[in-house]
Amino acid sequence: MSDRVKVSFISLGCAKNLVNTEQMMALCRDADMDVTGEPDGADVVVVNTCGFIESAKEEAIDNILAMAQLKKQGRLKKILVAGCLSQRYREEIADLLPEVDGILGTGSYGEIVEAVGEALAGGAPKRFGSIHAPIEELDRIVTTPPYTAYLRIAEGCDNHCAFCVIPSLRGKYRSRAWENVLAEAKKLADSGVKEIIVIAQDITRYGTDNYGRRRLPELIRELCKLNFHWVRLHYLYPDEFDDELIDAIASEEKVLKYLDIPIQHCNDKILAAMNRRGDKAYLLALFRKLRERIPGLVLRTSIITGLPGEGEAEFEELCDFLREVRIERAGVFPYSPEEGTRAALMENRVDAEEARRRAELIVDVQSRIMDAYNESQLGKVVEVLCEGYDAAVVGYVGRSAAESVDIDGRICFLSNRPIEAGEFVRVRITDAMDGELIGEAVE
Repeated sequence: MSDRVKVSFISLGCAKNLVNTEQMMALCRDADMDVTGEPDGADVVVVNTCGFIESAKEEAIDNILAMAQLKKQGRLKKILVAGCLSQRYREEIADLLPEVDGILGTGSYGEIVEAVGEALAGGAPKRFGSIHAPIEELDRIVTTPPYTAYLRIAEGCDNHCAFCVIPSLRGKYRSRAWENVLAEAKKLADSGVKEIIVIAQDITRYGTDNYGRRRLPELIRELCKLNFHWVRLHYLYPDEFDDELIDAIASEEKVLKYLDIPIQHCNDKILAAMNRRGDKAYLLALFRKLRERIPGLVLRTSIITGLPGEGEAEFEELCDFLREVRIERAGVFPYSPEEGTRAALMENRVDAEEARRRAELIVDVQSRIMDAYNESQLGKVVEVLCEGYDAAVVGYVGRSAAESVDIDGRICFLSNRPIEAGEFVRVRITDAMDGELIGEAVE
């Protein structure tokens, strides 16, 4: 029987957090530990948490308590908590969750091996490296399916939106070195990854800190020279678009015409209160320009309802804006006051229940827009990345350019021949049901 230390990992929250989990996994593997996704029977479980909004905090705590139950039953020895929740509540976690054996902040992912050793030796590691330090270049164990992977190009954020706690959890904006990004991209391409998803809190600013200029257009063109089939972009801030970026997106065939541009709101007063750059007129002009220059564009955005100061007039303006611009995909969130943010100190609060009601109304508006988009796809033949056979739908499932991983719907389709996960298939769309498209493979 192996006497190697067995470490299990649970990754919560965003794709950027997943990359950090994958890096910690690789460090433990390289330290001759057994790395697993199964906490039952492990020596140590590492819960890499999100601490962004209330629902994320609740999910993190629920996971920690579930691990505490395993530990109590003798099926797990030690619990380490990493990530944004521990960065945010470094003093409180030990008091509120005494079952936790150690914590690591977002500046200390590279210290996971030492923290595991310290915890198993009976210590209580508390590691909080600088969140503003240069990005550590670490190997990863890629945990996404072999055909899809994330490429994180920057860390932190300098936008300082009034509602957002991320700069205090992840530090200032730091772009990765150009050569390191491309070396990792080449390694992923050579390993068989077909869809590369470029991520950061804000990819549009890539290069501005360490090269003094925006290098995303240049990066896009370099990625398209590699052996990827699809290059997907997440998240592009509206105020950083220029013609060079639009040209790169429009002209490179591998770049998916799907852009995730978080706007949060459209009312000028609310945008100013949020500390967002640009106003409603700018957003309308930007979306008009993008639609003109990038045929077939599908847009995704994020919306917050119920920020302090949002009255019925501002909310109605937001609904009208969405009906006019017809953004195909949207994540809608009721405002959650987060301690340490400027918005949490604002007056003219909107009742939490009212913020939720408004979010539901926006979801209704967006559902109609999405239904109309799905209707427009009927009869079209689209390229789909197959993700496997799903017995529940008695058919294959996959995604087109218009559906990103884990956040949008799927396309369910039938085929006369067996299709492997990771294969690209031409699918004729024949129907739409519950927000998802249905089709049949065509040769």
